[in-house]
Amino acid sequence: MASILSERQKDELHKSILDYLQTNGFHGTLNAFKAEAGQADFQPDSKAKWSGLLEKKWTSVIRLQKKIMDLETRNAQLQEELSSAPSKRPSASSPDWTPRAPARHTLSGHRSPITRVTFHPLFSVVVSASEDSTLKVWDWETGDFERTVKGHTKAVQDVDFDSKGNLLVSCSSDLTIKLWDTNNDWKNVRTLHGHDHSISSARFMPNDDFIVSASRDRTIRVWEVSSGFCVKTFSGHNDWVRSVLPSSDGQQLISCSVDQTARIWEATKGETKAELRGHEHVVEVAVFAPVAAYAAIRELAGIAVPSARAAEAKAVGAFAATGSRDKTIKIWDAVSGQCLKTLVGHDNWVRALLFHPSGKFLLSASDDKTIRTWDLVTGRCLKVLEAHSHFVTTMAWGRAPASGGQPNGSQTNGANGAATESAHVVNVVATGSVDQTVKIWVP
Repeated sequence: MASILSERQKDELHKSILDYLQTNGFHGTLNAFKAEAGQADFQPDSKAKWSGLLEKKWTSVIRLQKKIMDLETRNAQLQEELSSAPSKRPSASSPDWTPRAPARHTLSGHRSPITRVTFHPLFSVVVSASEDSTLKVWDWETGDFERTVKGHTKAVQDVDFDSKGNLLVSCSSDLTIKLWDTNNDWKNVRTLHGHDHSISSARFMPNDDFIVSASRDRTIRVWEVSSGFCVKTFSGHNDWVRSVLPSSDGQQLISCSVDQTARIWEATKGETKAELRGHEHVVEVAVFAPVAAYAAIRELAGIAVPSARAAEAKAVGAFAATGSRDKTIKIWDAVSGQCLKTLVGHDNWVRALLFHPSGKFLLSASDDKTIRTWDLVTGRCLKVLEAHSHFVTTMAWGRAPASGGQPNGSQTNGANGAATESAHVVNVVATGSVDQTVKIWVP
């Protein structure tokens, strides 16, 4: 059999073997090998490169063998994960993208728990609200802190941009709602008074002319932006109203309360259209489902839609989702008030819900420190992301130009947690936590 070693390599190998035999006192074998290898003139030389070479090579082989075994084990694990994973991993602009570790940025600066985060509808700006009574403005693309907005004297509970990003509304336990001019150095341009207790929610209506708020005083109020006057007060909940959000057309409101119910309201008259009962603890969050999610929800619930009711099938505000301290998420028929499905998986209070823009998934955040992604067709939890080191209190979805250039008009819908579709966008999710950080999840 022909040797694979060159003459120089064979000579070096023979000398390294002879050196090993000499060093270890194998004199009989040494003399025999000298004769057979044609190395009768061999003399030990501690400075020669073949001195100690055999031991060094052997040690390297053992180390490499261990590395190979570790790599083979890791490869087997990855192959197993790949066999059970989707065939294509969603990219940043994929319509099916969902948050995955690690977070792109961790934004630190608040001195108390984060209560809410919201994205600017046009630019790479995210604003966080905190129990430290401040708002902070960040550039989510770079992770840079931009400014602190002060004015409230107690915990800030909610924050929201209008559709153009010209105004920001915030509400607080100090019993006030404040409007901030984002184009004028974030100046406080109006303060609204009227609630009798801590204000837990404040959101712009889709037309930007009105703000809807919810309070521990058990009421929901509608405010005119131009005058700052309260124009409507809705009553119905018999305990603290934790949240209120408008539907995408502004015709309905959805609220939730410590009284363990959620309600669907007719926005103009303030009449309760449906009461969602079924949770066994405080309902922390309630959101309307976007029209894009209707097909998946109907399949989940086994609901058929006759062709004669095609228009009704796309009516805004037909379905909703709620999250509760009973650790469950419920999907509802918002017209009849019937619970269609209960999603079980979180180990602690459910604090935030977002419908995915594609309509295929529901994202939830919880005091169990995780974000979960749910398949709306099957009701199964597809992914669990360990998001923070403490309770996850809030979550928001944003969309931005993939190039980071000029705004493309794509914006987050605060009412439904959905976004207007755009051809070239990057998905981004922000979360806030009791650990006092905001995390940005961008591929």
